[in-house]
Amino acid sequence: MNLKKIVSDNRGFLVFMVGMVLVRSALADYYSVPSSSMYPTLLEGDRVICDRIAYDLKVPFTDVIVKHIDDPKRGDVVTFTSPEDGIRLVKRLVALPGDEVEMRDEHLYINGEAANYEPVSVASADHLTPQREFAGEQRVYKERLGSLDHNIIVMPDRFAMRSFGPVKVPEGQYMMLGDNRDNSKDSRYIGLVKRELITGQVKRLAFSLNVDHYYMPRLERFGSKV
Repeated sequence: MNLKKIVSDNRGFLVFMVGMVLVRSALADYYSVPSSSMYPTLLEGDRVICDRIAYDLKVPFTDVIVKHIDDPKRGDVVTFTSPEDGIRLVKRLVALPGDEVEMRDEHLYINGEAANYEPVSVASADHLTPQREFAGEQRVYKERLGSLDHNIIVMPDRFAMRSFGPVKVPEGQYMMLGDNRDNSKDSRYIGLVKRELITGQVKRLAFSLNVDHYYMPRLERFGSKV
């Protein structure tokens, strides 16, 4: 059977597949969360939906921006290509171009204003870093500073970069941090992220499977907002 006949016999399926690839590249995509760097917001086994045109319309399969649609905002959960090694990451955007950012012993300061930290409890132990990964103390806080309003985890017994800066964020770049502050390879280690490397915004989960419990579905997370 020659190639021309194969294409002719499967034209509809091939058009569908090409269309799906283009949609995932240019409009919307989904990713499985592979690590605990965004606990307690995103859990291992979450499948997140990424809006690829939340900020920019790009040429498919490239970082070439055709049109700006909206500006990334402080507090957004975003996907981006790591400037270090090109791996796709998901983190929280904490600082915008022009911001002066500093962290002092785990406390975040933006433009001289300190974030507020209120101790909170998580819904279940499933929302803490898995014991197989870290068995020490974990503390959960509500971090509030302007549009930043989310839970974070800190682990006092784990080695991590808890202080840096102050750093002035250049034009066209952004600072990303993981919500699991002491277990995240983010802008503290890989540097600031240029706008063209941001690949989309995560607003909602598709579904979630508990990898530590035989991939049982976390039904309460199906379709939930981030």
